[in-house]
Amino acid sequence: MLEIRKRYMVRYSTRPAIVLFLAATAAIVLFAPEAHSQVKLAQTGFEFLDVGTGARATGMGEAFTTMDGSSESMLYNPAGIATIKSTVDLGANQMNWIADIKYFSGVAAFAPYGGKYGVIGLSFLRVDYGQFNFTEVANNEQGFIELTNYPTPYSYAMGLGYAKQLSEQFSVGGQIKFADQNLGNSEVPQYNQVLVDSVLTTDTTYVVKSYNLNVVAFDFGTIYKTGLKSLSFGMYISNFSRELTYEREGFQLPLTFRFGVSMNLMDLVPSMQDFSSFVVSVDAVHPRSYPEYLNIGGEYTFMNAVALRAGYVTHQDDYGLTLGVGVHRFGVAFDYSYTPHTVWNSIHRLSVRFAI
Repeated sequence: MLEIRKRYMVRYSTRPAIVLFLAATAAIVLFAPEAHSQVKLAQTGFEFLDVGTGARATGMGEAFTTMDGSSESMLYNPAGIATIKSTVDLGANQMNWIADIKYFSGVAAFAPYGGKYGVIGLSFLRVDYGQFNFTEVANNEQGFIELTNYPTPYSYAMGLGYAKQLSEQFSVGGQIKFADQNLGNSEVPQYNQVLVDSVLTTDTTYVVKSYNLNVVAFDFGTIYKTGLKSLSFGMYISNFSRELTYEREGFQLPLTFRFGVSMNLMDLVPSMQDFSSFVVSVDAVHPRSYPEYLNIGGEYTFMNAVALRAGYVTHQDDYGLTLGVGVHRFGVAFDYSYTPHTVWNSIHRLSVRFAI
């Protein structure tokens, strides 16, 4: 009789969390746009800031707004670093993006005094655009000459963040970051009106102009653990900054709003909670330049050592499905994710993380 009563109590206490999780997920899906492809809505720049690099997060379709406890959260919601278990958590990511573009990123989280006064986070991102062939206008048969030893375009961003667990249920975090994009130099024609023999003519000369811009941007996020089992909600705003201009038309960074919900479905199977977990996460994403879409992901972990991941990103023309795997042992984690691409080569991401 006692065993039956315990089972009934577990089933009853889990029901509100399940109902709320399903209701939140249904609301996110129902209010998602009906379009099934990308439609450009606005112009943004510094798009390298909007590309996911973490292998664990991308293996889950980047449904990572509420996934806390690691330095990787610096790239997806800085509030997540507030709950790291170690004093130092370090991570490095490498990705082969489309068109031979390579991304390198690093993250770190420091929790002195056990995080009593908050957690400090650092992030770094660099983009290698590969080799370019540069030319210059010339008065020859071809009309140009090839340039050698010309600076290669690059982009990078550095961030400093802080997060604090205000209570056992509520965490907040933010990040200030410096982003720089150098597209190299270009010879630009300058049209000057000059008098030649009392006749006003146009003198076209070429001047070298540098296309290098930098800006300070801000990220902010929160995570709320409801107390109903593992049910969590999160909110994240990224890339808030001033407007930039290369020539005449101004543009803004890829400002993005995310709202997420997640839950460990092993709450439904208490007998399996001791050696496995199955987290399902859903993010509703509202970018500045495209219609809203959903990130849907899941992560099954066995013995807190091996993780299998899958995700799906809606309303994308060139990709959608993501897969991933991870191994975590003795404070070291290795993660890999795979994203098939219909136009370019498939995308591979590798990550390593250390907890000290």
